[in-house]
Amino acid sequence: MDLAVILISAGVFTLISKALKQPLILGYILAGFLVGPKFVLFPTVTSVSSVEQWSEIGMIFLMFALGLEFSFKGLLKAGSAALITAGLKFVGMFLTGVMVGTALGWSTMESIFLGGLLSMASTTVVIKAYDEMNLKTRPFAPIVFGTLVLEDLIAILLMVLLSTMAVSHNFAGSEMIMNLAKLAFFLILWFLTGIYVIPSALKQARKYLNDEILLIVSIGLCFGMVYLATYVGFSSALGAFMMGSILAETIEGERIEKLVLNIKNLFGAIFFVSVGMMIDPGVIAEHWAVILLLTVVVIAGHFFFASAGVIFAGKGLTNAVNAGLSLSQLGEFAFIIASLGTSLGVMRDFIYPVVIAVTVITTFTTPYMIKLADPLTRLLYEKIPPKILEMMEPKEEIDRSSTSVESKAWKKLLRSYFLRIVTYGVVIIAINIASENYLKDILHELTPNWKDGWRNLVYLVTVITMMLPFLFMMTNNSATISANAKVLLKQKRSNMWIITSLMLIRLLVAMGIITTVILDNADLSYWTILVPVIFGVIFISAARKPMQRFISIEKRFFNNLNAKETQERIMSPVKTTVRDNLAGYDVQIGSVVLSPDSTLAGKQIKQTVIRRKTGVNIIKIVRGSHSIIVPSGNEFLYPDDKIIVVGSTEQLALFHDMVEKSVRKGEENDNYKFEIRKIYVEEGSVFAHRVLSDFDMRAHNCTVISILRNGEAYTNPDSDFEILPGDNIWFAGTAESFKHYAI
Repeated sequence: MDLAVILISAGVFTLISKALKQPLILGYILAGFLVGPKFVLFPTVTSVSSVEQWSEIGMIFLMFALGLEFSFKGLLKAGSAALITAGLKFVGMFLTGVMVGTALGWSTMESIFLGGLLSMASTTVVIKAYDEMNLKTRPFAPIVFGTLVLEDLIAILLMVLLSTMAVSHNFAGSEMIMNLAKLAFFLILWFLTGIYVIPSALKQARKYLNDEILLIVSIGLCFGMVYLATYVGFSSALGAFMMGSILAETIEGERIEKLVLNIKNLFGAIFFVSVGMMIDPGVIAEHWAVILLLTVVVIAGHFFFASAGVIFAGKGLTNAVNAGLSLSQLGEFAFIIASLGTSLGVMRDFIYPVVIAVTVITTFTTPYMIKLADPLTRLLYEKIPPKILEMMEPKEEIDRSSTSVESKAWKKLLRSYFLRIVTYGVVIIAINIASENYLKDILHELTPNWKDGWRNLVYLVTVITMMLPFLFMMTNNSATISANAKVLLKQKRSNMWIITSLMLIRLLVAMGIITTVILDNADLSYWTILVPVIFGVIFISAARKPMQRFISIEKRFFNNLNAKETQERIMSPVKTTVRDNLAGYDVQIGSVVLSPDSTLAGKQIKQTVIRRKTGVNIIKIVRGSHSIIVPSGNEFLYPDDKIIVVGSTEQLALFHDMVEKSVRKGEENDNYKFEIRKIYVEEGSVFAHRVLSDFDMRAHNCTVISILRNGEAYTNPDSDFEILPGDNIWFAGTAESFKHYAI
């Protein structure tokens, strides 16, 4: 009954939201308020605990879907503008929230939670608004989306840290650092293991993976990671997000995202309805001043800090204003963090409905804030002094060739060097932790009569043997390190000393790991322990050839990690080639499929004046299985052609607008609607005793599809079929053609 009430009310109010051109989230929240325990005029949900369970599942699916849209490699490509904007906006809003909470007389923990939840914009609302307003191709869109991706990641980390602070009531820096280290350790371990195992498993099972099986497998992996995350002390949201981000790097990522979409929408609706159920009109009436204050702080603060970030990143005033106004709302993480604070008992109950009210108001104002960008930009250009405007103008991209060869090589070598130590270090630590927790117990059960010394020896040999391949790969040079080391030695012979020192540091790290494992499990003096340590180092060095086969582990990982890009290069060579060679510049690839109703169809490219009107270049036309590379102006465009163009972000926007406007809007004419009519042939009828070919029906858009004679049907009769009195004839055609034959 509760599920029926929730979904029916959600359906009704989302229809109303859609009709009023408002975000669907407003309909969900309003539906939740009306069927919640605080409002009694409508049927009310009876089991709040059941709704909370469904809501938890809804949050898991929302975070899983968010992870599927997320990409760690995409995060690296988000650019400095998004990084600066997200960082400045988070720090600025977090400190502002803490100060506002303190000024309102809230506790320290409440103020910290307020700072955290006020710092997050809404990915869902912004993406939806940009879709509806066709803003995805505008120059500021990549900055906005990059900022939102980074904010989502910050929110995930923030939830972990706030949970720890709330439980321990400890603000010690050392504990926070330990928790961050623990979080980083598990994130890296899960990512490495997931990328190594999951894509390979999916590849082996690909021929069996229809949509149904892939959906079940992916959801099973999601909840498996949710369990694992909660088992080691993190939130279910983190586990769902992590598995989504792992699957996003696989070839099946986009397919999984489409399969999960409807389930996410269903449980996400329940989640947002449950949020609306927490709205208390009495609390809102009592704290209306706080709601108004926080609404102003959110809109003004997000706009100011986001705009400042874009300007500091050198992207200009126009992009700054558009990005700032686009990000001026509270997101889904606001009430997730507020819910977390309430459930942990560190926030008073009234804060949650206050936060929801602010979220609803700012969600409602988002489309209007985005529309305000152009007039506000014009006003600022009129009012700001020219010298200040000149300082705000977009900065030119730095020529990459100006960076010295040596500095580039050092950057690549050090990045690969430290990444190698960190990744293999995480795997080695994981082996040690797993061995401590499980292997010792297994050995005790298998060898109950052994002396502790022998059991410890077997344990040490087993653990170090498992670690050896990863210790070897930690000390082994990757292709990137070797290639850049050669470049550096060629540039300056003195670089040899730094490179050698880095190699020795890796050996010392390996020796330190072996030493730690031995000291933890054997009662040896420091002098005595040198013998097995030196033996281990010699073994690693001497066994380089046998160990080479373990490099396949690394190759498999990188093959899995890059499989999606590899397939994209095969499927979309033009797009990837342009992206790789012109990364960092405003050169984009766009494509459209030409509608059969477009006025451009059937014309030569030169007749369409696409280049003159939009500035884009058509570089490829895909027609079925045939491709035309860099077509000439004499080439014709046909319906369903996929036209691939290159141009700036602004030029692509003009091109898409031109193609969209070229589609003819067909007007329905009742005279040309398809119909089926039946007549009974009487003696004296114009059809009696005549054959079908006498009437030339197809010339008038009409045909006979069946004739019933004495209980027998003649379907699609031949043209020489004779019509007799008593026949029932079914005609197919239009009202206009039926008039011609007086049918």
